[in-house]
Amino acid sequence: MTQNAANSIKQVDTLIHARWVIPVNTNRDILEHHSLAIQGDSIIDILPTTDVDGRYQASQEHNLDRHALIPGFINAHGHAAMSLFRGLADDLPLMDWLNNHIWPAEGRWVSEEFVHDGTRLSIAEMIRCGTTTYSDNYFYPDASASAANNAGMRAQIVFPILDFPTTWGKDADDYIEKGLATHDKFRNHSLVRVGFGPHAPYTVSDEPLKKIATLAEQLDLPVQMHIHESADEINQAMEKDGRRPIQRLADIGFLSPRLQCVHMTQMNEADYQLIARNGCHVVHCPESNLKLASGFMPLDRMQQEGINVALGTDGCASNNDLDMLGEMRTAALLAKAVGHNATALSAHEALAAATINGARAMGIEDQVGSLENGKLADIAAFALDDIENYPLYNPVSQLVYTATRNQATHVWVNGRLLMDNRRLTTLDGPFLIENARQWQKKISERA
Repeated sequence: MTQNAANSIKQVDTLIHARWVIPVNTNRDILEHHSLAIQGDSIIDILPTTDVDGRYQASQEHNLDRHALIPGFINAHGHAAMSLFRGLADDLPLMDWLNNHIWPAEGRWVSEEFVHDGTRLSIAEMIRCGTTTYSDNYFYPDASASAANNAGMRAQIVFPILDFPTTWGKDADDYIEKGLATHDKFRNHSLVRVGFGPHAPYTVSDEPLKKIATLAEQLDLPVQMHIHESADEINQAMEKDGRRPIQRLADIGFLSPRLQCVHMTQMNEADYQLIARNGCHVVHCPESNLKLASGFMPLDRMQQEGINVALGTDGCASNNDLDMLGEMRTAALLAKAVGHNATALSAHEALAAATINGARAMGIEDQVGSLENGKLADIAAFALDDIENYPLYNPVSQLVYTATRNQATHVWVNGRLLMDNRRLTTLDGPFLIENARQWQKKISERA
C-alpha cells in the first residue's frame, strides 16, 4: 500500500460486516454482503463489504456473515415496570383484570424501587430480543428514565395522568406538575424524551385534557393515550354523553400529530376520518388485545386510510412478554385474517411497523428507525442460520415468520454495544433474575 493510499484510509469506531443489511428504507432494499461504518453515535457509511478495505479501519470490527442487520425494534407502547407483575392475573377480561387485580396490586406494591427494578428487568428482556427504543407509561417516571439512561437504552417516557389519586399523585394537576419536573430533569439527555401519558378517556376529564393539549403544543412533546381499547369503553362513553371517545377528544381539540392512540380496536367510519384528518398515529398491541379479548385493530384498513401504525407489546402483565418479533408476526397474521386480505401487512411492512413507523409516531424518524447515513446507530443483528430458517429465499420473510428472539445476537444503541453475542454489557442478568425472585416472593406472600 502506498503512503497516499494509507493516508486515505479513514479511522472509524466500529465496522459491522453482515450477510444482509435490511435498512427499512423507502425502497425496501435488501443489501447482500454489506458493511456499516459507525463513528461516534452515528452511521457514516453503508457499503459493499468488498469495498471496505482501503477505505476504513476500525477500533472494533464484527464479522456477522450469518446475520441480518436491521434497525433496532421500536416498542411503541408498554409499562416496563409491570414486568414484576408478569403472570399475576392471567386469563381475565380487561376491566376485571384492571379494576380487581392490577390497580389493587399497584396500590400495594408500586414505589420508586419497584419501578426502577421492574424497568431494568424489562430493558434487559427488550435488548435480548433486538429492541433499541421503547415507550413507557408508568408511575415514578424519574426512576424509569434513570434506568433507561443508565442502561444505554433509548426511551420515550410518558408520565401517567389520571383524575384520581394513586401512589404517585393525587389528581391530574399533581401528575402534570410532577411529570413536567421529570421533563425538565431529562430534557438534555440524548436517550430519553419525556411526554404526556393521560391514561384513557374514561379516567381523565376534559379540563386536564385541554391543559395537556396546550402544554404539548407549547413544549412540542408527544402524547400517548389508551383509546378505544374495548367495546365496554365505547358503550360507557355513549351512555354518558352520546359521543364516542375519539369524537369527544376531537371536540375539545385534543387530536393532533403529537397524539399516539394506543389499541384502537373499536372503529367506525367517522373514527378513521378523525384520526387520518388530524394526523394522529396508532400503536397496535395485537397480543395484549388478543389475551384480554379487547378486540381486533383493523390494521389493513388503517393503512389504506394513510394512518401511520406502529407496534407495541403493552406491559408484561397483559402480554406476557416484550418480544417484538412475536408481536410483528402476530400483527402480520392478524391483519390478514381481520382484513380478509392475504396481502395485508407484508413481511416488509410488518418490519416497518416495528421500526420506522414507531419512530414516526414518536417524532424521531429523522434520527432512528432505519439504517441510513447520518442516522443514529441503533442496530440489531439476527443470526438466520437455524434449521427452522432454511431454505432461505428472503431474509425479511424469514425474520418475520420463522425467526425467534433468541436469534438476536448483537444490539447497538447510539453506536454503543449493549449486547455482544447474547451477553448483556450494561446490565447484570443474574442479578436481575435474583432481584425478580425476591419481588416474586414478597408479592406472593401478600397475595
